[in-house]
Amino acid sequence: MAALFKARKALGLAVGCSKRCLTQLAELPEIHQMLRQTCRDFADRELAPIAGKLDKEHAFPAKQVRELGEMGVMAVEVPEELGGAGLDYLAYSLAMEEVSRGCASTGVVVSVNNSLYIGPILKFGSEEQKKQWITPFTTGEKVGCFALSEPGNGSDAGAASTTARQEGDEWVLNGTKAWITNSWDASATVVFATTDKSLKHKGISAFLVPMPHPGLSLGKKEDKLGIRASSTANIILEDCRVPLGNLLGQRGMGFKIAMQTLDCGRIGIASQALGIAQAALDCAADYAHKRTAFGAPIGKMQAIQFKLADMAVALESARLLTWKAALLKDAKKPFSKEAAMAKLAASEAATFISHQSIQVLGGMGYVTDMPAERHYRDARITEIYEGTSEIQRLVIANQVLKEYQP
Repeated sequence: MAALFKARKALGLAVGCSKRCLTQLAELPEIHQMLRQTCRDFADRELAPIAGKLDKEHAFPAKQVRELGEMGVMAVEVPEELGGAGLDYLAYSLAMEEVSRGCASTGVVVSVNNSLYIGPILKFGSEEQKKQWITPFTTGEKVGCFALSEPGNGSDAGAASTTARQEGDEWVLNGTKAWITNSWDASATVVFATTDKSLKHKGISAFLVPMPHPGLSLGKKEDKLGIRASSTANIILEDCRVPLGNLLGQRGMGFKIAMQTLDCGRIGIASQALGIAQAALDCAADYAHKRTAFGAPIGKMQAIQFKLADMAVALESARLLTWKAALLKDAKKPFSKEAAMAKLAASEAATFISHQSIQVLGGMGYVTDMPAERHYRDARITEIYEGTSEIQRLVIANQVLKEYQP
């Protein structure tokens, strides 16, 4: 599998170069098509058949995550010298969609490791930090997590009550982080804590904390509506001590690191939502061919055809927005607005399409014999985490108003 990611050299592709143009929205480059097909085949073979069982048992897909690591999917954008695939964000988006199409829970594990854990270290970490905190997390043997949210701050990321004070050659962290995906299965986390309350959001810093670690404990695993095979819990820090060298970036840069990380993460979650939406459409279209009523397949009925048409339009529109956001990031151009648009469109499309899929299936959509109900449950979180739909609309509106500012 790893040979796939090295094939781009033989093809002479300058992955991620600024010469890219948006014609790639119409036809993907060959290496991206190969990657997409490889991930699709893996999802069909290794994820889709067990996704329902993983969901029912709340079972972390450890074997599948290791196999994805071998394929390079757990560290798509990480340079080869650090153990990654050395590809771009469009490649990451494609991989995320196909993995999530097979199993949304596995998709979010992949997303958090790539976007939220590795992403900020790759951008803001020192060379020593990259070797220590990224390379061991590229193979799927270890995964990381991202500790920003707190029980009392939700969407207000700048109101961090977790604190970090310097004592000698150590940082001492105290506080509670909430809704941390991968928490029970992670080997390290990026923690955001206030180092100077007087500076408000400019007084937040980011820290690298190994797991398990003295002073760090986990709350109960949350019993969630969807993505049930991924673990979600509080991270509790009680005089948790880490070396001064575990500061990520400079002191006071935490809020900036978090916001830039979330911009990238929104492309990942948009891609996860696309995968869920595609799986729901697949389920509905297949059922429309096979289910007969009034002497004909229900796909012959205009009411069903209209539903499928609306589902397909919503999906393809969101996909193009997501690819555009990824291409802008790869071209090193501003992409905050487009990432928010992609996340908003894809997450709401996933909820709509999975809802309509159940309508197409009728009673069969409401039982666990078919995957439609799981797609519906999995889709709902994509409108909430890494910025709610309301926050995405605020981000988009602020950018639009700036563009029209006299």
